[in-house]
Amino acid sequence: MTEVPLGEFLKRQWLPAIEHTVRRSTFVGYRSHVLVHIGPLLGSIYLAELDAPRLNRFYARLMSEGRRKGRGGLSPSTVRRIHATLHRALRDAVRWGLLADNPVDRSDPPRPFVSCQVTTWSPQELGSFLAAVRDDAWYPLWLLLAMTGMRRGEALGLRWQDIDIAHRRAAVQQTLVAVGYEPQLSTPKSHRGQRVVALDDRTVEVLERHREKMGQHGLVFRDSDGTALHPCRVTRRFAALVRVSGLPRIRLHDLRHTHATIALRAGIHPKIVSERLGHSTVTITLDLYSHAGESLQAEAAGRVSAVIFPSR
Repeated sequence: MTEVPLGEFLKRQWLPAIEHTVRRSTFVGYRSHVLVHIGPLLGSIYLAELDAPRLNRFYARLMSEGRRKGRGGLSPSTVRRIHATLHRALRDAVRWGLLADNPVDRSDPPRPFVSCQVTTWSPQELGSFLAAVRDDAWYPLWLLLAMTGMRRGEALGLRWQDIDIAHRRAAVQQTLVAVGYEPQLSTPKSHRGQRVVALDDRTVEVLERHREKMGQHGLVFRDSDGTALHPCRVTRRFAALVRVSGLPRIRLHDLRHTHATIALRAGIHPKIVSERLGHSTVTITLDLYSHAGESLQAEAAGRVSAVIFPSR
């Protein structure tokens, strides 16, 4: 097997080989991991010299001092993403005959921090927010996100041709993502991500008025000059509106969590909620929103009791 330093392999062989086989945003993430973290710390090590202890020391160093300019360590989830990049690269090295096996399989990356809490608004809080931002220029976007549970990029990628006003539905066919801070159109992450989402009457009415103002062509949500709204700009605008509203602080993505939680507590079948969210399986929905099932458990107990003991 050829003796090749890891950095040379990653930059001259692996990245060029996979550039056009993965999503652009995925490739940019891989390249960033290689150039910012893996290359500087492990680049001079030959592939055959990589082993679990060396990799574990690498992860530990990222955890303690992995941020740029000495600003502290990286989070466990970020280190695990770097670990995943390295695993993918060395798996390819094995396939290409440069390594006998993948040393990353024997390493121990940090365990991810898993929070059992999902931050959401109550129906009343969500209603208060939507009432407070009714005059905001991006109100149709806030309403759509809240009433469908779409991801930010999915809503920003919608075209008018994807909106069926007559049948009250929207087809998620593409997403708008920031790649190296540049907004680019991409495809949903999974097959289930490409879906048709039913719209409520209020959202349809707001979208109809929005279409009269913006025209019937191009992206549904765009800037005054016709360009796409930058995802990061949308997130910052939402955060500013939340601060002014006086409501509990939530992230833009938490509108999605709020929609799902309200739907489940309203008795909507988990499979329907899963389809609306574009989850790959209903298990993901049930695991992520297990907190919503607590009130449903009590309700279920009461209903079963009422059937068995109707006189009570």
